[in-house]
Amino acid sequence: MQTTIKTAISFTGKGLHSGLPATVTIRPAGAHHGIWFSRSDLEIGDRLIPARWDAVNRSPLCTKLENEAGVQVSTVEHLMAAIAGCGIHNALIEIDGPEVPILDGSAAPFVRGIMQRGVRVLSAPVMAFEVLKSVTVMDGDASATIAPSDTMRIDFEIDFVDAAIGRQQKSLVMNNGSFARELCDSRTFCRQADVDEMQANGLALGGNSGENAVVFDGDKVVSPGGLRHADEPVRHKMLDALGDLALAGAPLIGHYKGVRAGHSLTNTLLRALFATPGAVRLIECDPEMAQCLPGYGLVWDEIPEVA
Repeated sequence: MQTTIKTAISFTGKGLHSGLPATVTIRPAGAHHGIWFSRSDLEIGDRLIPARWDAVNRSPLCTKLENEAGVQVSTVEHLMAAIAGCGIHNALIEIDGPEVPILDGSAAPFVRGIMQRGVRVLSAPVMAFEVLKSVTVMDGDASATIAPSDTMRIDFEIDFVDAAIGRQQKSLVMNNGSFARELCDSRTFCRQADVDEMQANGLALGGNSGENAVVFDGDKVVSPGGLRHADEPVRHKMLDALGDLALAGAPLIGHYKGVRAGHSLTNTLLRALFATPGAVRLIECDPEMAQCLPGYGLVWDEIPEVA
């Protein structure tokens, strides 16, 4: 059955790129509402922004949503991953600024907050998009593929010249709490040279390697405390992918494969999927099928206590 959060919960922090403070509040919503953002800081105009692939204003550094009136909210990927990973299908997300707070750079604070409030089951069956044909998009040496599967699976491969990152590969099925257990505490990461360049260009103004990001410099992990996982970078890429795929508008039943892929390429993949005749269909999930969706089988004791 469809779900929502039991009671509202708020998170306060600063945006990774803008450095601006913001409070985001996840509120319960009824069946078939879906996930929507609302800019509570705006007094006039259309404040509602759909959390959907066709509302993405593509950016290489984060996932930015924009409605037809030009109202935006950016860096939604970690929050969307947490919502999907907790099996939440309906929510209204109010935010009093243009960027979702980065918090510790992972999705763990959102996951723990959602699960502390609890999940309420609604009296409507879950709808999901079933992938029927393989679709692939490429950009140079990066690629993203979605293929038919009987569950939601994410495979990811990265390859960086920095020795501290190098080549990493991981594959996970997204049910039975695997997102919360394996991925949600993995933080956003970047190279020291990229941080310097971004900040020189007015970006990553809220970045702090000790609080909300992992920074690498050649063979060194610059961030105090080191890594939470030896392969934390590829795990975070998988976290991002789940958040970006959650913008399909309903859970996806398919096998995602990313090679050096980023936010923009994953959105290009969703656009190609929905533009390809016969590649995907919306189905009503029976109880057995619902067990294959992200969030099913999540157990509180398995959520990392890093946040």
